[in-house]
Amino acid sequence: MAKVIDFQTNPESYRHWRVEYDGAIANLFMDVDEDGGLFDGYQLKLNSYDLGVDIELSDIVQRMRFEHPEVKVVVMQSGKDRVFCAGANIRMLGGADHSHKVNFCKFTNETRNTFEAAEADSGQKYIAAVKGACAGGGYELALACNHIMLTDDSTSSVALPEIPLLAVLPGTGGLTRVTDKRKVRRDLADIFCSTEEGVKGKRALEWRLVDEVVANSKFDDTVQKRAEDFVASSTKQDVQKGIFLGPLSRVIGDDGTLTYSSVEVSVDREARKATITLHGPEDAAPDDMDAFTAQGDQAYLLRLARELDDAILHLRLNEMELGLLVFRTQGDPEAFLAHEKLLTSSRDHWLANEVLHYWKRLLKRIDVTSRSMVALVEHGSCFVGILAEVLWSVDRSYMMEDEFEGDNRPVATITMTDSNFGLLPMGNGISRLETRFLEDSHALQAAEAQRGKALEADDANDLGLVTMILDDIDWEDEIRIFMEERASFSPDAMTGMEANLRFAGPETMETRIFGRLTAWQNWIFNRPNAVGEDGALQRYGTGVRGKFNMERV
Repeated sequence: MAKVIDFQTNPESYRHWRVEYDGAIANLFMDVDEDGGLFDGYQLKLNSYDLGVDIELSDIVQRMRFEHPEVKVVVMQSGKDRVFCAGANIRMLGGADHSHKVNFCKFTNETRNTFEAAEADSGQKYIAAVKGACAGGGYELALACNHIMLTDDSTSSVALPEIPLLAVLPGTGGLTRVTDKRKVRRDLADIFCSTEEGVKGKRALEWRLVDEVVANSKFDDTVQKRAEDFVASSTKQDVQKGIFLGPLSRVIGDDGTLTYSSVEVSVDREARKATITLHGPEDAAPDDMDAFTAQGDQAYLLRLARELDDAILHLRLNEMELGLLVFRTQGDPEAFLAHEKLLTSSRDHWLANEVLHYWKRLLKRIDVTSRSMVALVEHGSCFVGILAEVLWSVDRSYMMEDEFEGDNRPVATITMTDSNFGLLPMGNGISRLETRFLEDSHALQAAEAQRGKALEADDANDLGLVTMILDDIDWEDEIRIFMEERASFSPDAMTGMEANLRFAGPETMETRIFGRLTAWQNWIFNRPNAVGEDGALQRYGTGVRGKFNMERV
Protein backbone atom coordinates (compact mmCIF):
# COMPACT_ATOMS: atom_id res chain seq x y z
CA MET A 1 0.00 0.00 0.00
CA ALA A 2 1.31 3.46 -0.91
CA LYS A 3 2.46 5.70 1.88
CA VAL A 4 -0.23 8.14 3.04
CA ILE A 5 1.10 11.69 2.84
CA ASP A 6 -0.02 13.59 5.93
CA PHE A 7 -0.25 17.37 5.74
CA GLN A 8 -0.63 17.73 9.50
CA THR A 9 2.50 18.59 11.44
CA ASN A 10 3.61 20.79 14.36
CA PRO A 11 6.74 22.59 15.56
CA GLU A 12 7.82 19.68 17.75
CA SER A 13 7.96 17.47 14.66
CA TYR A 14 9.90 19.78 12.32
CA ARG A 15 13.05 18.31 10.82
CA HIS A 16 13.89 21.00 8.29
CA TRP A 17 13.05 24.42 9.73
CA ARG A 18 13.42 26.27 12.99
CA VAL A 19 12.00 29.60 14.12
CA GLU A 20 13.39 32.03 16.70
CA TYR A 21 10.85 34.59 17.88
CA ASP A 22 12.07 37.95 19.06
CA GLY A 23 9.09 40.19 19.67
CA ALA A 24 7.90 41.62 16.36
CA ILE A 25 10.68 39.85 14.42
CA ALA A 26 10.77 36.13 13.62
CA ASN A 27 13.98 34.57 12.32
CA LEU A 28 13.10 31.60 10.11
CA PHE A 29 15.98 29.23 9.37
CA MET A 30 15.95 26.65 6.59
CA ASP A 31 18.16 23.86 7.89
CA VAL A 32 17.14 20.76 5.96
CA ASP A 33 17.89 17.33 7.41
CA GLU A 34 19.62 15.51 4.54
CA ASP A 35 18.25 12.18 5.69
CA GLY A 36 14.73 13.46 6.26
CA GLY A 37 13.25 12.94 2.81
CA LEU A 38 9.58 12.08 2.50
CA PHE A 39 10.51 8.93 0.54
CA ASP A 40 13.57 6.70 0.29
CA GLY A 41 16.12 6.97 -2.49
CA TYR A 42 17.51 10.49 -2.17
CA GLN A 43 19.24 12.83 0.26
CA LEU A 44 18.20 16.44 0.69
CA LYS A 45 21.66 17.90 0.20
CA LEU A 46 22.45 21.62 -0.04
CA ASN A 47 19.19 22.66 1.62
CA SER A 48 17.23 21.14 -1.26
CA TYR A 49 13.61 20.34 -0.55
CA ASP A 50 10.83 17.86 -1.22
CA LEU A 51 7.14 17.90 -0.33
CA GLY A 52 7.91 17.13 3.32
CA VAL A 53 10.02 20.28 3.62
CA ASP A 54 7.21 22.32 2.08
CA ILE A 55 4.58 20.80 4.37
CA GLU A 56 6.57 22.10 7.32
CA LEU A 57 6.97 25.54 5.74
CA SER A 58 3.24 25.74 5.05
CA ASP A 59 2.56 24.90 8.69
CA ILE A 60 5.01 27.57 9.85
CA VAL A 61 3.43 30.25 7.67
CA GLN A 62 -0.03 29.32 8.96
CA ARG A 63 1.07 29.33 12.60
CA MET A 64 2.82 32.66 12.06
CA ARG A 65 -0.61 34.12 11.24
CA PHE A 66 -2.61 32.54 14.05
CA GLU A 67 -0.19 31.69 16.85
CA HIS A 68 2.18 34.64 16.45
CA PRO A 69 0.20 37.67 15.31
CA GLU A 70 2.70 39.84 17.19
CA VAL A 71 5.20 39.19 14.36
CA LYS A 72 5.54 42.02 11.85
CA VAL A 73 8.67 40.92 10.02
CA VAL A 74 9.89 37.41 9.14
CA VAL A 75 13.53 36.99 8.09
CA MET A 76 13.96 33.85 5.98
CA GLN A 77 17.56 32.65 5.96
CA SER A 78 19.69 29.54 5.74
CA GLY A 79 20.93 27.53 8.68
CA LYS A 80 23.81 26.18 6.58
CA ASP A 81 27.06 27.73 5.38
CA ARG A 82 27.57 28.84 1.78
CA VAL A 83 24.13 27.81 0.55
CA PHE A 84 20.73 29.45 0.90
CA CYS A 85 18.72 26.76 -0.91
CA ALA A 86 19.48 24.59 -3.94
CA GLY A 87 15.79 24.27 -4.83
CA ALA A 88 13.68 21.16 -5.34
CA ASN A 89 15.65 17.95 -4.88
CA ILE A 90 16.62 16.60 -8.30
CA ARG A 91 16.82 12.95 -7.26
CA MET A 92 13.31 13.23 -5.85
CA LEU A 93 12.00 14.80 -9.07
CA GLY A 94 13.79 12.21 -11.21
CA GLY A 95 12.27 9.31 -9.30
CA ALA A 96 8.80 10.63 -8.50
CA ASP A 97 5.66 9.73 -10.41
CA HIS A 98 4.48 12.39 -12.81
CA SER A 99 1.36 13.05 -10.73
CA HIS A 100 3.43 13.55 -7.58
CA LYS A 101 5.74 16.03 -9.34
CA VAL A 102 2.85 18.15 -10.57
CA ASN A 103 0.96 18.11 -7.26
CA PHE A 104 4.20 18.89 -5.41
CA CYS A 105 4.75 21.93 -7.63
CA LYS A 106 1.18 23.09 -7.09
CA PHE A 107 1.40 22.85 -3.30
CA THR A 108 4.78 24.59 -3.40
CA ASN A 109 3.26 27.49 -5.30
CA GLU A 110 0.28 27.70 -2.95
CA THR A 111 2.68 27.92 -0.01
CA ARG A 112 4.73 30.63 -1.74
CA ASN A 113 1.56 32.58 -2.50
CA THR A 114 0.56 32.42 1.15
CA PHE A 115 3.64 34.10 2.56
CA GLU A 116 3.90 36.39 -0.44
CA ALA A 117 0.45 37.78 0.49
CA ALA A 118 1.19 37.90 4.22
CA GLU A 119 2.07 41.59 4.20
CA ALA A 120 -1.12 42.66 2.41
CA ASP A 121 -3.37 40.25 4.30
CA SER A 122 -1.82 40.15 7.76
CA GLY A 123 0.80 42.88 8.00
CA GLN A 124 3.67 40.37 8.13
CA LYS A 125 6.53 41.30 5.82
CA TYR A 126 8.97 38.57 4.68
CA ILE A 127 12.64 39.33 4.06
CA ALA A 128 14.89 36.86 2.23
CA ALA A 129 18.43 37.15 3.61
CA VAL A 130 20.46 35.33 0.95
CA LYS A 131 23.98 34.13 1.70
CA GLY A 132 25.45 31.50 -0.58
CA ALA A 133 23.93 29.79 -3.61
CA CYS A 134 20.23 30.49 -4.12
CA ALA A 135 19.06 28.47 -7.10
CA GLY A 136 15.87 27.26 -8.75
CA GLY A 137 13.19 26.69 -6.17
CA GLY A 138 15.51 28.32 -3.63
CA TYR A 139 15.31 31.57 -5.56
CA GLU A 140 11.54 31.04 -5.74
CA LEU A 141 11.49 31.07 -1.94
CA ALA A 142 13.24 34.43 -2.08
CA LEU A 143 11.08 35.76 -4.92
CA ALA A 144 7.93 35.18 -2.87
CA CYS A 145 9.35 37.33 -0.06
CA ASN A 146 8.58 41.03 -0.02
CA HIS A 147 12.24 42.09 0.12
CA ILE A 148 15.40 40.26 -1.05
CA MET A 149 18.85 41.01 0.40
CA LEU A 150 21.92 39.38 -1.17
CA THR A 151 25.39 39.30 0.33
CA ASP A 152 28.15 40.53 -1.98
CA ASP A 153 30.79 37.80 -2.03
CA SER A 154 32.26 35.25 -4.42
CA THR A 155 29.88 32.40 -3.47
CA SER A 156 26.49 34.12 -3.24
CA SER A 157 24.25 34.30 -6.29
CA VAL A 158 20.67 33.93 -7.46
CA ALA A 159 19.82 31.59 -10.30
CA LEU A 160 17.05 29.83 -12.21
CA PRO A 161 19.29 27.18 -13.87
CA GLU A 162 16.67 24.63 -14.86
CA ILE A 163 16.99 25.23 -18.62
CA PRO A 164 20.70 24.36 -18.92
CA LEU A 165 20.69 21.73 -16.17
CA LEU A 166 17.35 19.92 -16.13
CA ALA A 167 15.42 20.66 -19.32
CA VAL A 168 12.37 21.74 -17.33
CA LEU A 169 10.55 25.02 -16.86
CA PRO A 170 12.52 27.44 -14.66
CA GLY A 171 10.78 27.62 -11.35
CA THR A 172 7.23 27.54 -12.76
CA GLY A 173 6.12 30.50 -10.67
CA GLY A 174 9.67 31.85 -10.66
CA LEU A 175 9.56 32.94 -14.28
CA THR A 176 6.33 34.83 -13.72
CA ARG A 177 7.55 36.52 -10.56
CA VAL A 178 10.75 37.60 -12.32
CA THR A 179 8.80 39.40 -15.07
CA ASP A 180 5.49 40.37 -13.45
CA LYS A 181 6.57 41.07 -9.88
CA ARG A 182 10.18 42.17 -10.11
CA LYS A 183 9.75 43.74 -13.60
CA VAL A 184 12.96 42.26 -14.95
CA ARG A 185 13.43 43.14 -18.60
CA ARG A 186 12.55 40.24 -20.88
CA ASP A 187 15.96 39.97 -22.60
CA LEU A 188 17.80 40.11 -19.29
CA ALA A 189 15.44 37.48 -17.89
CA ASP A 190 16.30 35.34 -20.93
CA ILE A 191 20.01 35.57 -20.10
CA PHE A 192 19.34 34.94 -16.41
CA CYS A 193 17.30 31.79 -17.05
CA SER A 194 19.86 30.44 -19.52
CA THR A 195 22.87 30.91 -17.26
CA GLU A 196 23.79 27.94 -15.09
CA GLU A 197 25.91 29.90 -12.59
CA GLY A 198 23.33 32.64 -12.01
CA VAL A 199 23.94 36.30 -11.26
CA LYS A 200 25.88 37.87 -8.38
CA GLY A 201 26.28 41.16 -6.56
CA LYS A 202 25.70 44.49 -8.23
CA ARG A 203 24.46 42.94 -11.48
CA ALA A 204 21.69 41.14 -9.57
CA LEU A 205 20.67 44.51 -8.14
CA GLU A 206 20.92 46.30 -11.50
CA TRP A 207 18.72 43.64 -13.11
CA ARG A 208 16.15 43.95 -10.26
CA LEU A 209 16.66 40.33 -9.23
CA VAL A 210 17.21 41.50 -5.63
CA ASP A 211 16.44 44.65 -3.63
CA GLU A 212 19.73 45.12 -1.80
CA VAL A 213 23.33 43.94 -2.11
CA VAL A 214 25.35 44.21 1.10
CA ALA A 215 29.00 43.57 1.84
CA ASN A 216 29.51 40.24 3.57
CA SER A 217 31.15 41.88 6.60
CA LYS A 218 28.07 44.05 7.18
CA PHE A 219 25.38 41.63 6.03
CA ASP A 220 24.03 40.23 9.29
CA ASP A 221 23.91 43.65 10.97
CA THR A 222 22.24 45.22 7.93
CA VAL A 223 19.60 42.47 7.79
CA GLN A 224 18.78 43.05 11.45
CA LYS A 225 18.65 46.82 10.91
CA ARG A 226 16.38 46.42 7.89
CA ALA A 227 14.02 44.17 9.86
CA GLU A 228 13.86 46.76 12.63
CA ASP A 229 13.19 49.51 10.08
CA PHE A 230 10.30 47.53 8.62
CA VAL A 231 8.87 46.90 12.08
CA ALA A 232 9.04 50.62 12.83
CA SER A 233 7.18 51.50 9.61
CA SER A 234 4.61 48.72 9.95
CA THR A 235 0.94 49.64 10.27
CA LYS A 236 0.01 46.21 11.63
CA GLN A 237 -1.90 46.46 14.90
CA ASP A 238 -0.14 45.24 18.02
CA VAL A 239 -1.48 41.90 19.16
CA GLN A 240 -0.09 40.43 22.35
CA LYS A 241 -1.17 36.83 22.02
CA GLY A 242 -2.40 34.48 19.33
CA ILE A 243 -4.30 31.21 19.50
CA PHE A 244 -2.89 27.68 19.48
CA LEU A 245 -3.58 25.45 16.47
CA GLY A 246 -3.94 21.96 17.88
CA PRO A 247 -4.10 18.70 15.93
CA LEU A 248 -7.22 18.05 13.89
CA SER A 249 -9.76 15.46 14.93
CA ARG A 250 -9.54 13.07 11.98
CA VAL A 251 -10.15 9.37 11.41
CA ILE A 252 -9.10 7.68 8.14
CA GLY A 253 -11.10 4.53 7.46
CA ASP A 254 -9.83 1.41 5.73
CA ASP A 255 -12.07 2.26 2.78
CA GLY A 256 -10.54 5.74 2.45
CA THR A 257 -13.28 7.64 4.27
CA LEU A 258 -12.27 10.71 6.26
CA THR A 259 -14.19 11.77 9.34
CA TYR A 260 -13.60 15.12 11.03
CA SER A 261 -15.76 17.03 13.50
CA SER A 262 -17.58 19.01 10.77
CA VAL A 263 -16.43 17.40 7.52
CA GLU A 264 -17.05 13.91 6.17
CA VAL A 265 -15.48 12.45 3.05
CA SER A 266 -16.92 9.23 1.64
CA VAL A 267 -15.02 7.43 -1.11
CA ASP A 268 -16.40 5.34 -3.95
CA ARG A 269 -13.35 4.06 -5.83
CA GLU A 270 -15.36 2.07 -8.34
CA ALA A 271 -17.22 5.21 -9.37
CA ARG A 272 -13.99 7.26 -9.03
CA LYS A 273 -15.60 9.87 -6.79
CA ALA A 274 -15.36 11.35 -3.31
CA THR A 275 -18.30 13.04 -1.62
CA ILE A 276 -17.39 15.88 0.75
CA THR A 277 -20.12 16.79 3.21
CA LEU A 278 -19.76 20.01 5.20
CA HIS A 279 -21.88 20.21 8.34
CA GLY A 280 -23.29 23.44 9.67
CA PRO A 281 -22.61 24.62 13.24
CA GLU A 282 -24.10 22.69 16.15
CA ASP A 283 -23.77 25.61 18.59
CA ALA A 284 -24.91 29.19 18.44
CA ALA A 285 -22.44 31.80 17.26
CA PRO A 286 -20.29 33.46 19.95
CA ASP A 287 -21.61 36.78 21.21
CA ASP A 288 -18.52 38.73 20.20
CA MET A 289 -14.92 38.35 19.05
CA ASP A 290 -13.67 37.98 22.60
CA ALA A 291 -15.84 34.88 22.94
CA PHE A 292 -14.76 33.71 19.49
CA THR A 293 -11.09 34.13 20.41
CA ALA A 294 -11.64 32.23 23.65
CA GLN A 295 -12.80 29.24 21.59
CA GLY A 296 -9.40 29.24 19.86
CA ASP A 297 -8.96 26.64 17.14
CA GLN A 298 -12.35 25.14 18.03
CA ALA A 299 -14.22 28.21 16.79
CA TYR A 300 -16.54 26.75 14.17
CA LEU A 301 -15.52 28.66 11.04
CA LEU A 302 -11.81 28.20 11.73
CA ARG A 303 -12.21 24.53 12.58
CA LEU A 304 -14.30 23.90 9.45
CA ALA A 305 -11.72 25.64 7.24
CA ARG A 306 -8.82 23.63 8.67
CA GLU A 307 -10.68 20.36 8.24
CA LEU A 308 -11.77 21.07 4.66
CA ASP A 309 -8.26 22.24 3.76
CA ASP A 310 -6.75 19.01 5.09
CA ALA A 311 -9.35 16.92 3.24
CA ILE A 312 -8.66 18.64 -0.10
CA LEU A 313 -4.90 18.14 0.25
CA HIS A 314 -5.35 14.52 1.32
CA LEU A 315 -7.52 13.78 -1.73
CA ARG A 316 -5.10 15.54 -4.09
CA LEU A 317 -2.03 13.53 -3.10
CA ASN A 318 -3.41 10.26 -1.74
CA GLU A 319 -6.48 9.56 -3.90
CA MET A 320 -5.40 10.60 -7.37
CA GLU A 321 -7.71 8.22 -9.25
CA LEU A 322 -10.81 9.80 -7.74
CA GLY A 323 -11.69 12.08 -10.61
CA LEU A 324 -14.86 13.67 -9.22
CA LEU A 325 -15.35 15.64 -5.99
CA VAL A 326 -18.98 16.05 -4.92
CA PHE A 327 -19.66 18.87 -2.44
CA ARG A 328 -22.69 18.74 -0.12
CA THR A 329 -23.72 20.75 2.93
CA GLN A 330 -26.19 19.96 5.69
CA GLY A 331 -27.22 22.30 8.47
CA ASP A 332 -29.20 25.34 9.53
CA PRO A 333 -28.53 28.25 7.13
CA GLU A 334 -29.47 30.83 9.75
CA ALA A 335 -27.05 29.35 12.27
CA PHE A 336 -24.23 29.43 9.72
CA LEU A 337 -25.15 32.99 8.79
CA ALA A 338 -24.80 34.09 12.43
CA HIS A 339 -21.29 32.64 12.67
CA GLU A 340 -20.26 34.30 9.41
CA LYS A 341 -21.78 37.64 10.30
CA LEU A 342 -19.71 37.85 13.46
CA LEU A 343 -16.52 37.67 11.38
CA THR A 344 -17.58 39.91 8.50
CA SER A 345 -18.79 42.60 10.90
CA SER A 346 -15.51 42.42 12.88
CA ARG A 347 -12.96 42.53 10.10
CA ASP A 348 -10.80 45.00 12.01
CA HIS A 349 -10.24 42.31 14.66
CA TRP A 350 -7.01 40.45 13.91
CA LEU A 351 -8.48 36.96 14.31
CA ALA A 352 -11.60 37.67 12.24
CA ASN A 353 -9.30 39.02 9.54
CA GLU A 354 -7.11 35.91 9.63
CA VAL A 355 -10.02 33.46 9.46
CA LEU A 356 -11.57 35.27 6.50
CA HIS A 357 -8.24 35.36 4.65
CA TYR A 358 -7.81 31.67 5.40
CA TRP A 359 -11.17 30.98 3.72
CA LYS A 360 -9.98 33.07 0.76
CA ARG A 361 -6.88 30.88 0.42
CA LEU A 362 -8.86 27.68 0.92
CA LEU A 363 -11.38 28.55 -1.79
CA LYS A 364 -8.49 29.34 -4.13
CA ARG A 365 -7.09 25.89 -3.36
CA ILE A 366 -10.41 24.40 -4.43
CA ASP A 367 -10.36 26.53 -7.61
CA VAL A 368 -7.03 25.08 -8.75
CA THR A 369 -7.65 21.46 -7.75
CA SER A 370 -7.43 19.32 -10.88
CA ARG A 371 -10.55 17.24 -10.33
CA SER A 372 -14.00 17.53 -11.78
CA MET A 373 -16.15 19.15 -9.12
CA VAL A 374 -19.91 19.36 -8.60
CA ALA A 375 -22.09 20.76 -5.83
CA LEU A 376 -25.44 19.28 -4.86
CA VAL A 377 -27.83 21.75 -3.25
CA GLU A 378 -30.10 19.33 -1.45
CA HIS A 379 -32.89 19.83 1.02
CA GLY A 380 -31.45 20.56 4.45
CA SER A 381 -28.34 22.19 2.94
CA CYS A 382 -26.68 25.38 4.15
CA PHE A 383 -25.06 26.96 1.10
CA VAL A 384 -24.89 30.39 2.70
CA GLY A 385 -22.33 33.15 2.16
CA ILE A 386 -18.86 31.63 2.42
CA LEU A 387 -20.17 28.13 1.72
CA ALA A 388 -22.12 29.43 -1.27
CA GLU A 389 -18.74 30.31 -2.81
CA VAL A 390 -18.25 26.58 -3.32
CA LEU A 391 -21.17 26.64 -5.79
CA TRP A 392 -19.18 28.98 -8.05
CA SER A 393 -15.84 27.22 -7.55
CA VAL A 394 -17.12 23.92 -8.92
CA ASP A 395 -17.76 23.03 -12.55
CA ARG A 396 -21.49 22.37 -12.20
CA SER A 397 -24.17 22.63 -9.54
CA TYR A 398 -27.54 20.89 -9.21
CA MET A 399 -30.35 22.02 -6.91
CA MET A 400 -33.43 20.20 -5.62
CA GLU A 401 -36.68 21.79 -6.75
CA ASP A 402 -39.80 21.71 -4.53
CA GLU A 403 -40.48 19.01 -1.95
CA PHE A 404 -39.27 15.42 -2.40
CA GLU A 405 -41.48 12.53 -1.36
CA GLY A 406 -40.39 11.16 2.01
CA ASP A 407 -37.83 13.90 2.56
CA ASN A 408 -38.71 15.95 5.64
CA ARG A 409 -35.68 18.23 5.52
CA PRO A 410 -36.18 21.97 4.98
CA VAL A 411 -36.50 22.89 1.29
CA ALA A 412 -33.17 23.69 -0.39
CA THR A 413 -32.20 27.37 -0.48
CA ILE A 414 -29.16 29.50 -1.32
CA THR A 415 -28.40 32.73 0.54
CA MET A 416 -25.89 35.29 -0.69
CA THR A 417 -24.14 37.66 1.71
CA ASP A 418 -21.45 40.34 1.60
CA SER A 419 -18.91 37.50 1.39
CA ASN A 420 -20.00 36.76 -2.17
CA PHE A 421 -19.36 40.23 -3.55
CA GLY A 422 -15.62 40.85 -3.36
CA LEU A 423 -14.56 39.71 0.11
CA LEU A 424 -13.17 36.36 -1.12
CA PRO A 425 -11.67 37.01 -4.58
CA MET A 426 -10.35 34.32 -6.90
CA GLY A 427 -6.79 34.26 -8.17
CA ASN A 428 -7.93 36.52 -11.03
CA GLY A 429 -8.60 39.29 -8.51
CA ILE A 430 -12.39 39.39 -8.84
CA SER A 431 -15.21 37.53 -7.11
CA ARG A 432 -16.54 34.18 -8.29
CA LEU A 433 -19.86 35.78 -9.14
CA GLU A 434 -18.10 38.46 -11.21
CA THR A 435 -16.23 35.67 -12.97
CA ARG A 436 -19.47 33.73 -13.48
CA PHE A 437 -21.27 36.73 -14.95
CA LEU A 438 -18.29 38.15 -16.80
CA GLU A 439 -19.17 41.43 -18.54
CA ASP A 440 -22.83 40.87 -17.60
CA SER A 441 -23.39 43.66 -15.11
CA HIS A 442 -27.16 43.21 -15.18
CA ALA A 443 -26.92 39.59 -13.99
CA LEU A 444 -24.46 40.56 -11.26
CA GLN A 445 -26.63 43.46 -10.10
CA ALA A 446 -29.71 41.22 -10.10
CA ALA A 447 -27.89 38.72 -7.89
CA GLU A 448 -26.63 41.44 -5.56
CA ALA A 449 -30.15 42.79 -5.16
CA GLN A 450 -31.14 39.42 -3.63
CA ARG A 451 -28.39 39.49 -1.02
CA GLY A 452 -29.60 38.19 2.35
CA LYS A 453 -32.64 36.37 0.93
CA ALA A 454 -33.09 32.59 1.15
CA LEU A 455 -33.60 31.72 -2.52
CA GLU A 456 -35.43 28.55 -3.48
CA ALA A 457 -34.73 26.64 -6.68
CA ASP A 458 -36.79 28.69 -9.17
CA ASP A 459 -35.32 32.00 -8.00
CA ALA A 460 -31.77 30.61 -7.86
CA ASN A 461 -32.18 29.25 -11.38
CA ASP A 462 -33.60 32.52 -12.72
CA LEU A 463 -30.60 34.37 -11.30
CA GLY A 464 -28.15 31.91 -12.87
CA LEU A 465 -26.74 30.79 -9.52
CA VAL A 466 -26.94 27.05 -10.28
CA THR A 467 -26.47 24.93 -13.39
CA MET A 468 -29.75 23.04 -13.20
CA ILE A 469 -32.73 22.52 -10.90
CA LEU A 470 -34.29 19.06 -10.72
CA ASP A 471 -37.50 17.76 -9.20
CA ASP A 472 -38.19 14.53 -7.33
CA ILE A 473 -38.75 12.60 -10.56
CA ASP A 474 -35.51 13.53 -12.31
CA TRP A 475 -33.00 14.07 -9.49
CA GLU A 476 -31.51 10.62 -9.05
CA ASP A 477 -31.30 9.73 -12.75
CA GLU A 478 -29.84 13.06 -13.87
CA ILE A 479 -27.20 13.09 -11.11
CA ARG A 480 -26.27 9.46 -11.81
CA ILE A 481 -25.92 10.06 -15.55
CA PHE A 482 -23.76 13.14 -14.98
CA MET A 483 -21.43 11.32 -12.58
CA GLU A 484 -21.08 8.24 -14.79
CA GLU A 485 -20.38 10.38 -17.82
CA ARG A 486 -17.77 12.45 -15.99
CA ALA A 487 -15.98 9.33 -14.76
CA SER A 488 -15.76 7.99 -18.33
CA PHE A 489 -13.90 10.98 -19.80
CA SER A 490 -10.13 11.25 -20.13
CA PRO A 491 -8.72 12.79 -16.94
CA ASP A 492 -6.15 14.69 -19.02
CA ALA A 493 -8.84 16.24 -21.20
CA MET A 494 -10.88 17.11 -18.11
CA THR A 495 -7.96 18.85 -16.41
CA GLY A 496 -7.26 20.88 -19.53
CA MET A 497 -10.88 21.90 -20.04
CA GLU A 498 -11.62 22.71 -16.41
CA ALA A 499 -8.45 24.68 -15.78
CA ASN A 500 -9.26 26.91 -18.75
CA LEU A 501 -12.96 27.39 -18.00
CA ARG A 502 -12.51 28.21 -14.31
CA PHE A 503 -10.36 31.30 -14.85
CA ALA A 504 -12.25 33.66 -17.07
CA GLY A 505 -11.63 37.36 -16.67
CA PRO A 506 -8.47 39.30 -15.86
CA GLU A 507 -5.11 37.57 -16.00
CA THR A 508 -2.98 38.12 -12.92
CA MET A 509 0.40 36.89 -11.76
CA GLU A 510 -1.42 34.20 -9.80
CA THR A 511 -3.49 32.90 -12.73
CA ARG A 512 -0.38 32.93 -14.92
CA ILE A 513 1.50 30.87 -12.36
CA PHE A 514 -1.19 28.23 -12.06
CA GLY A 515 -2.00 28.29 -15.76
CA ARG A 516 1.62 27.52 -16.53
CA LEU A 517 1.75 24.89 -13.84
CA THR A 518 -1.30 23.10 -15.22
CA ALA A 519 -0.18 23.27 -18.82
CA TRP A 520 3.54 23.75 -19.43
CA GLN A 521 4.97 22.01 -16.38
CA ASN A 522 2.52 19.13 -16.83
CA TRP A 523 3.63 18.75 -20.44
CA ILE A 524 7.38 19.14 -19.85
CA PHE A 525 7.35 16.62 -17.00
CA ASN A 526 5.99 14.06 -19.47
CA ARG A 527 8.60 14.70 -22.15
CA PRO A 528 11.60 12.38 -22.60
CA ASN A 529 13.95 15.38 -22.81
CA ALA A 530 13.38 15.82 -19.08
CA VAL A 531 12.24 12.46 -17.70
CA GLY A 532 13.23 9.89 -20.33
CA GLU A 533 15.96 7.33 -19.76
CA ASP A 534 18.48 9.70 -21.37
CA GLY A 535 16.70 12.85 -20.15
CA ALA A 536 18.30 15.61 -18.15
CA LEU A 537 16.63 14.73 -14.85
CA GLN A 538 17.93 11.16 -15.06
CA ARG A 539 21.45 12.14 -16.09
CA TYR A 540 21.83 15.03 -13.65
CA GLY A 541 24.96 14.59 -11.55
CA THR A 542 26.46 11.89 -13.78
CA GLY A 543 28.62 14.24 -15.80
CA VAL A 544 26.78 13.20 -18.97
CA ARG A 545 24.53 15.71 -20.68
CA GLY A 546 20.93 14.73 -21.39
CA LYS A 547 20.17 13.45 -24.89
CA PHE A 548 17.43 15.61 -26.40
CA ASN A 549 14.91 15.18 -29.18
CA MET A 550 15.56 18.49 -30.91
CA GLU A 551 12.16 18.81 -32.60
CA ARG A 552 10.54 22.10 -31.57
CA VAL A 553 6.84 21.71 -30.75
